Amino acid sequence: MITEDQSATISFLKEALSLNGAPVEMMETHISRIFLAGQRAYKMKRAVKLPYADFSSAEKRLAACHKEVELNTSTAPGIYLGVKTITRDNNGGLALGGEGRLLDALVEMKRFDQSLLLDHIATSGGLTPTMMASLVEAIVKFHRRALIIHGSSGTANMAAVLKVNEAGFATSHVFSSKEAQDLTTAFDRRLTRLANLLDRRERSGKVRRCHGDLHLRNIFLLEGKPCLFDCIEFNDQIATTDILYDLAFLLMDLWHRGHSELANLVMNLYLDNTDEDDGFGALPFFIAVRAAVRAHVIATQAEDADDEALANEARSYFQLAQSLLQPAAGQLVAIGGLSGSGKSTLAETLAPRIGPAPGARIIESDRIRKAMHGVPPETRLPQAAYRPEISARVYQGMVRRVRLILAEGGTAVVDAVFDKAHNRRMIEKAAAEGGHPFTGFWLEADPALLWQRVAARVGGPSDATVAILAHQLSQKAGDIEWLRMDATQPAETLCRDILRIIHGQRPVSGSMRESV
Repeated sequence: MITEDQSATISFLKEALSLNGAPVEMMETHISRIFLAGQRAYKMKRAVKLPYADFSSAEKRLAACHKEVELNTSTAPGIYLGVKTITRDNNGGLALGGEGRLLDALVEMKRFDQSLLLDHIATSGGLTPTMMASLVEAIVKFHRRALIIHGSSGTANMAAVLKVNEAGFATSHVFSSKEAQDLTTAFDRRLTRLANLLDRRERSGKVRRCHGDLHLRNIFLLEGKPCLFDCIEFNDQIATTDILYDLAFLLMDLWHRGHSELANLVMNLYLDNTDEDDGFGALPFFIAVRAAVRAHVIATQAEDADDEALANEARSYFQLAQSLLQPAAGQLVAIGGLSGSGKSTLAETLAPRIGPAPGARIIESDRIRKAMHGVPPETRLPQAAYRPEISARVYQGMVRRVRLILAEGGTAVVDAVFDKAHNRRMIEKAAAEGGHPFTGFWLEADPALLWQRVAARVGGPSDATVAILAHQLSQKAGDIEWLRMDATQPAETLCRDILRIIHGQRPVSGSMRESV
């Protein structure tokens, strides 16, 4: 409901912000009203008191406006311009920045084209892997400088979020009390299982003052680069989280919209650049919590507007949260083959399709080798970086990561040449130690085709040359017991057959080759 004061304020702003009589456009969210006027946008907090946000007084709304500008200036330079007050004088007149009684406050922002929001770009099908890679860079940079906070344990931190969610579900009737209670019970059960991991991560400085609301609608393109804005300013507790929980809102948003391949890409690029593999097992839980946040927020909106479409949207997020809280067993898939056989392409095609959201962790030998030398994946390494003793360390590093992922119930896809029998045995053993399912696939094709592919390769983390391929071809791979696949087949075809095999079904495309 809009109070009399709010109604008067809205009418005043529509007139005061108008330029040359042009109409002021107003947009609403569950906690804000945004006024669009010319090259400016003005955000006013709604006078609401919710379990997670208290804007019930003008003073609280003013403080929140100042904090919003302070927190967002570094990630969205030039966008947040300041705060304006709305006052009422002794005669009852309203003014912007007047000397009378404080009535409300506005955040003044430089207006940008709404089509530049990643939310809009996603709807139009314009999200790209390159855009996601640039976004990951921005998030990693933000998380690295975010303030470390040791206010409570990792478990207590997430328990507080779950309490907010539980209270949020009580603000609407979209979900029955039994549905909400069952979800709360499932969350509590999962939190108990993750307690040691979350507490360990908090002690190592992984809980920080984060963005808090990192979904596609709060990211836009600034001079062609993804830019974070509109972070949580109204509740430090909500915004103080494990950095992977912060990332999980973006992963959830991509996954829920049907962009599972981009969600998987973002996750893998982020972990490649941050060495956060120890938290991979918590990501499905984190994503489930984020889905529950969206479910109760949208349910509240649906209740206020009596909107069945919004209620259905809330239910879709609720169902995603439910699905991610179901027990899932980790597994390991290995993809081997000589350079040019298409291992990396196949791994990237397969990873979003196995395991719960955000899919499987890709552990790639080329990226590990580059990380060991402290260079970005696209940087070419000298031949000395491929000496046998260094390659042995690369495979050992892959095994360590595999053990870490599987120990937390995660699913991994390992991608390497695996032309040495002892390396194949070592990766098989890593799965067997914990009783995790393992399936190995060997991609093979005519050497002439491999030669052609390697010669045409541009960019990417692989440094393979035709000389390296020639060396591989001259070596003996030994008896390969992994399932042989025809590398001339498209990655989608190979992926479909792999999925059938790991689910105990027969492949149907003819991509399998006879063992020799």
